[in-house]
Amino acid sequence: MTAHKIEVPDVVTDPAEIVNEVRLVGRLAADPVLRELAGGDSVWKLTIVVDRTAPRGKDKPRQRADWLECAIRTGRLTKQVKGWSADDVVQVTGTLQRRFFRVAGANVSRVEVELTQGRLIRRAGSG
Repeated sequence: MTAHKIEVPDVVTDPAEIVNEVRLVGRLAADPVLRELAGGDSVWKLTIVVDRTAPRGKDKPRQRADWLECAIRTGRLTKQVKGWSADDVVQVTGTLQRRFFRVAGANVSRVEVELTQGRLIRRAGSG
């Protein structure tokens, strides 16, 4: 197997080269939760746990997994996620988003993955 070198330009001049796309394959930390927002909208919240791997030739990473907060606001995925459960293995795609809000009078931000597509790969406990 040969490694492919990816050329990364110092300056991006073509807007088509700018991409915000996330693909995750991992397990659900808990059952997805439907939250009602103050404005009347609803959002599914879930956390996907993805194992970390060390780059070739490097020591094992100290942190064994990343816990990534995800949200689903619209689309067909809102219907699918109702059937997902803790420890199910899923594959999802979306975009990285930074949200700003106020908590106890302080400005706070959070980065989460806004999911647009996904599928169940394996049910919890099924091997």
